[in-house]
Amino acid sequence: MTETTPGSAARFPFFNESTTPAGGEGWESMYPYYLVPSEETTEHENAQFWFADTMHWSRGCHPFDSIGAEAVYLGVGTFSTRIFALPVSLGLDVRVVNGYVYISPLGVEDPARIQERVAIFQERAGYYYANWDELYGKWKTKMEGAIDSLRTIEFPRLTEYDPAEVVMEARGRSSAMAVIENYHRLIDEFFSIWQYHFEFLNLGYGGYITFFQFCKQAFPLISEQSISRMVAGVDVLAFRPDDELRKLAALSHELDLNPIIAGDSGPDAILAALAETTNGRTWLAEFEAAKDPWFNYFAEYGFTHDQETWASDLSIPLQGISRYAVKIANGEDISRPIERLREERDEIVDEYRALLTGDEARQFDELLGLARKVFPYIEEHNIYVEHWSHKVFWEKAWDLARFLVDAGFLDTAGDMFYLNRFELDMALFDVVDSWAIGVPARGKKRWQAEIARRRPIVAALQAASAPPAYGIPPQQVTDPFAVMNYGVTTERVQDWLGASDGATDKLNGIPGSLGIVEGPVRVLRSEKDLPLLQPGEILVAPITAPSWAAAFAVATGVITDIGGMMCHAAIVCREYGIPAVVGTGFATARLTTGQRVRIDGKAGTVVVLEPALETETATEAAPAVR
Repeated sequence: MTETTPGSAARFPFFNESTTPAGGEGWESMYPYYLVPSEETTEHENAQFWFADTMHWSRGCHPFDSIGAEAVYLGVGTFSTRIFALPVSLGLDVRVVNGYVYISPLGVEDPARIQERVAIFQERAGYYYANWDELYGKWKTKMEGAIDSLRTIEFPRLTEYDPAEVVMEARGRSSAMAVIENYHRLIDEFFSIWQYHFEFLNLGYGGYITFFQFCKQAFPLISEQSISRMVAGVDVLAFRPDDELRKLAALSHELDLNPIIAGDSGPDAILAALAETTNGRTWLAEFEAAKDPWFNYFAEYGFTHDQETWASDLSIPLQGISRYAVKIANGEDISRPIERLREERDEIVDEYRALLTGDEARQFDELLGLARKVFPYIEEHNIYVEHWSHKVFWEKAWDLARFLVDAGFLDTAGDMFYLNRFELDMALFDVVDSWAIGVPARGKKRWQAEIARRRPIVAALQAASAPPAYGIPPQQVTDPFAVMNYGVTTERVQDWLGASDGATDKLNGIPGSLGIVEGPVRVLRSEKDLPLLQPGEILVAPITAPSWAAAFAVATGVITDIGGMMCHAAIVCREYGIPAVVGTGFATARLTTGQRVRIDGKAGTVVVLEPALETETATEAAPAVR
């Protein structure tokens, strides 16, 4: 829940006070009406606090790509508000402003309604917690079924005549009907997948947050780091892709293939060179075996049509394998320090449990057990949803785009993504209907002209950065998901309000992973820039995705703009023992590659030790870690 202060003098601009970037005028017409601020909804919008979801949409989104904003926040709202009835939280309202996605946590204020929802939540959530393992197994089966269903979707080419089988098998309907039906299936499956996503996620966070709140009450001086470390060392599926890279690096070292894999001639040339030797072919067999499903990993979070996966850009995993192979050759241990993490975890648990007796001690054990039970889902779900299922979804969307090019309706496949999903539905019917009648498509020139109008609009929106927030600032940010996942805390909001007056020699963030490290920073905007990261550098990025795992073998510390205690960067850095400060808000804007900084993963601070260099060059300076 976010408590607001309507009379507060300091606030963010309202939506109706926002400034459209030059060249972006008319953006509102590209998205479904309910995603766009309007006069009808102004009173509600101006009473809320909205923050940018740049974790999932790091740039202004194409009209078709806004489907993610629809599906995601339908899912979270349904399960928070109507299914599990979270006692103090409803859903997250959503708007698109200048192409960027903004969300607003909604809370329950009425004590009587809260009590009503408590009873419903305890019954329904209690059933899931009591049967977690069995239900989670069924969830995986549902997700695998949904992904398999997506794979069967096809968009048959429109030929001069329907296939003879339509007659000989007495089907009684045209094969062209599959085009429209399969488009609807594609959309419906996407929405279903995001329903499944939130079937467990809110409860997963809830289990951890309940333990977190118990610890804060029972141990007033305990740090958030100590609480999070009590659930560290849990083996989850999210680490498997990186484990595959490590295995392939070890095999590369064993077969003396490092010089080939480390080459800069490009993936095709590297793989061709490997295929010429017996050892190389042995390694390639293992490489191919790992690709599906472990390389079905997006460079970001898979919410836009133009993102690459490891499988589609093999330079990404090959770079990670090469980095690990070099470390092995240098005699370094590349394994995750999981046993050390578990020993430290158990020591912390023993230390704090010893302070409790009787019912409190039993409650501590129960809540800790629940937090550890639900934790794997918090990290694993995005492999099934954002990576494996989104990969197939976007592949099928591109298949549809090529169908429209083949039908002569679009000039290029990429043009399709300038239409939103409802406009695309109309265009598809136009294509099929005009084909059936035997006339040219009636909307071809109309939509090509509209796409031409929208292309520079989208470019202008994507060239501009997203303001962090709109609306009335919160007095206290209490929504657990905003805090834990996005890193939107009361302190961050105040930082946003005072951003123009803030000191540039210090950034405040959320303590992500313990440790203090000094060194030069490397500012990266996407995973495509990861090859620039040098040993000894501190990684600075807007956010990290699970597919960035290999970077943690190189970086000595991590700083992000976005994220909270339960974001990917914080979780992985804790598992790898790397200092991290997340949710700083402005690190990528204020820091420049080559600057030396000191990050304190316990205090959540980043101190600039020297000014920015004139040129961004890789540095060989060794970090100072303690």
